[in-house]
Amino acid sequence: MNTSEKIYSGKTKDLFALANGNILLVFKDDVTGDNGVIDPGANTVIGQVEGKGRKSLAMTDYFFKRLHAANISTHLVQLDLEKGTMEVRRAEPLGKSISGAGGLEFVCRTRPWGSFLRRYQQYISDVDANLDYLVEITVKDDERGDPLINDDTLVALGLVSPVHLEQAKDITRQVCRIVEADLHDKGLTLVDMKIEIGLVDGEVVVIDEVSADAMRVMDEAGKVLDHGTVYESLIR
Repeated sequence: MNTSEKIYSGKTKDLFALANGNILLVFKDDVTGDNGVIDPGANTVIGQVEGKGRKSLAMTDYFFKRLHAANISTHLVQLDLEKGTMEVRRAEPLGKSISGAGGLEFVCRTRPWGSFLRRYQQYISDVDANLDYLVEITVKDDERGDPLINDDTLVALGLVSPVHLEQAKDITRQVCRIVEADLHDKGLTLVDMKIEIGLVDGEVVVIDEVSADAMRVMDEAGKVLDHGTVYESLIR
């Protein structure tokens, strides 16, 4: 591993700076959840599942190939499934403040679920309602529970330009549609998913990963599937 230093340790990945200027993502087996229940939407690491990191990487490889085929750019350079690593171009996450704090997550919802349902349940009469690829944006801040932030606030604070914001939301919907269609072909339903978006040489691209680590998927019986089951459905 030709690395110079570890630059970040996250919930599911460690990041290393490479001598060529790129970044190496090392996928971990850590899982997030609440009250002992695994939940990809949670912010607390509650344990490990052996092999989970490599499965997340394999799904990212799977979906990034789908995105590239649809002319949606990512920061991927190359990956090594055996080692559980992915080399990527250095990106500036959208919403990163001058102090280096923050960054954004773009959430795309096909139906009410999770925090959305808790926030707006008094207005929702049908939990199977079609949300038509609704995009919500949250600030990456575990201590405050990844608070929502609206478009006007992002622009007013100078965190994202109006042009980049619209491009990011459009890309989020495109990614959601591609993932949804792929899962539908497997008899599965995408409930919601989140992605990260950044700038590479001024271009708005998908960064980080696209895997079951950052989405909720249901089977035909309406059961939300665990990470491993989604992997088995996608990767044969």
